[in-house]
Amino acid sequence: MRFRRTMMSLLAAMTVWGAYPHSEAGAAAAVTTGTIQYGVNFRTSPGASSSIIRMIGKGEEVVVLGRHNSAWFKVQDVFGSVGYISSDSKYLQINQPVQGPSGGSEAVAGSNASIAVSVSFRTGPSTDAARIRYLSKGEQVTVTGKHNAYWYAVTDSKGQAGYVSTDAKYIQVTGQIGQPEQPGKPGTGSIESVIAAGMKYLGTPYEYGSSRDDTRTFDCSDLLRQMFKDALGITLPADSRGQGDYVRDKSSVTTDWRQLKRGDLMFFTDYKGTSASLYTGKKPFSSKISHAAIYLGDGKVLHTYSKESGGVRTDSIAGKHWEYRFLYGGSAL
Repeated sequence: MRFRRTMMSLLAAMTVWGAYPHSEAGAAAAVTTGTIQYGVNFRTSPGASSSIIRMIGKGEEVVVLGRHNSAWFKVQDVFGSVGYISSDSKYLQINQPVQGPSGGSEAVAGSNASIAVSVSFRTGPSTDAARIRYLSKGEQVTVTGKHNAYWYAVTDSKGQAGYVSTDAKYIQVTGQIGQPEQPGKPGTGSIESVIAAGMKYLGTPYEYGSSRDDTRTFDCSDLLRQMFKDALGITLPADSRGQGDYVRDKSSVTTDWRQLKRGDLMFFTDYKGTSASLYTGKKPFSSKISHAAIYLGDGKVLHTYSKESGGVRTDSIAGKHWEYRFLYGGSAL
């Protein structure tokens, strides 16, 4: 089953902007992400007797949609499910304070455009690109760049990145926008569209050697290949070693993951254990590549690596075997 509801660039920016629900109605205000500190029940409604969706584990990121009352937060998990968790601080570390309703309608922070008529919000700058959803009349969005004469790169109120038509009947730009992307030089919009395409697949099951012709399952390199194909029509090599060579041919690479940019591809050697000392003999450009991921920024990656892990997911890499296994990374654009 493909999970289509997503947690987007908020995993890198850490702060998202959107509607804050309060007693089932409320005005737009800031919401944030949080990190689970201790395994907590994720429930269908705010009450200890309500059904449990699942246990959210330590270290998982959630989007804090609001505080229902003093005892419960309304949150969205990485698979797009919305439910409730205890507001006890031992369970959740809030990355930024959650704001209550403001008492009036507000524009999205940083927004510079308003949707005039319902319009398709797509993963890439083409009518052939997958539709994320329809943007509604009156929605506030941020135009981050102009891909060409026909398409704006846009981020919606929840941090979702994509593209909309530049036709003035659909969108009214009210502020300054980024510089146009230069032909042959993909900009932020292209990178965000690739990440947006990948986030659609959160929770998709893992299968080693998955078919490159369907999206019901992925292995690591298949996921990256599909993301670039969906977003930009670019077909990467089918395996991680080929993708590593592709990136080295395309751009300068770094062996320090902290120097990576959002959207860079990352390549890793075989798993040997969780101790850093086990990887001291690795050679960045001659050790075998056995895993690939895309960097989201802030020490987080989007990837897939086993059935047991739940399929396509995001992870933090600092101080973990992912950091020790890292060989090199760079841009595929």
